[in-house]
Order: sequence, then C-alpha cells, then structure tokens
Amino acid sequence: MAIEANQIVSIEYEVSDGEKVVDSNIGGMPLVFMFGRGQIIPGLENAIANMAIGQKAEVLVKAEDAYGEYNAEAVQEVPLDQFAGIDLEEGMSLYGQGEDGGTVQVIVKEIGNESVIIDFNHPLSGKDLAFVVLVNNIREASAEEAMSGIPIENLQDDCCSSGGGTGCGC
Repeated sequence: MAIEANQIVSIEYEVSDGEKVVDSNIGGMPLVFMFGRGQIIPGLENAIANMAIGQKAEVLVKAEDAYGEYNAEAVQEVPLDQFAGIDLEEGMSLYGQGEDGGTVQVIVKEIGNESVIIDFNHPLSGKDLAFVVLVNNIREASAEEAMSGIPIENLQDDCCSSGGGTGCGC
C-alpha cells in the first residue's frame, strides 16, 4: 500500500556520495516528516512511496532529484574585509542571511589577499546519492499536524526539558 500525502513517516537512513558516508541517523533518532510536503529530497520521497513499515531498500537518487546540479554561477568573489573577525579556512561552511531572510550556507573555496571565493551551491549538489533506508513507521497525521505540516515528534517543547508542568504532555 502506497504512502499517502500528509501521512507522517519515520525513517532511518545512511547516505553516501559514492566516496564516503555523508550522513546517517542509524542508531540515533529517526527522521520524521510529513509525506508529500517537500520536507525531504524529492528522489528519496519518490523512492519510498511504495514501501511499507519494516521495509528496507537501497536507493540511488540522481543529483537532479537530490540537491540539484552544480551551478558554476553560484560561486562569488567577495572582498576579504566582509569577513572581519572570522578565522577563515578553505572548505569551511559559513551561514548567513539571504535576501529572502532565510538562512544560507556557503562554502569557503579560496582565500586570497584581498578577496574570498565562496560557493552558494549545496555541498552535495551535482552528486548522485546512494541511500540505505528503512521505514520505521507510517501513521496518519493529526488535524494539527496536517494544518501545520510539522509532525509532533519534531516540535521543540521547552516544558518537557524544563521538568514538565500542567498540560505539557510530557
């Protein structure tokens, strides 16, 4: 039976870029997301669409269905003085605020005497990704989850970490 849009899905995964493992949650907290809302890369979501609870699969996700093709135009030269107070190293990730107010990640590609070359591409762009994925659970979303798009497992509930309290649900 296919996983349906707006169901809550829980998976364990390991992903490699053909050379090395780049991310894994095996033995840790599962990744919980609402299916059909674009919360995970499209190629992985499409690949698990017909999986069932307890099913494990090896999935190859092409770059265009993961983080996209590498865009050479997303590399920019920026004056070094814009990084005052930062101990720059080639290969390091920096986070800033984009024009739309969201967080953007850049990779420091090269450090010159007067400028820095930064890359706005996702570190995995242009790479096919090999996943080993296990579906732990599939369940219906509550009305609140369906409206917010956020599974209850992903809510940060400060009252639980501070010892609970009336109505905390801890």
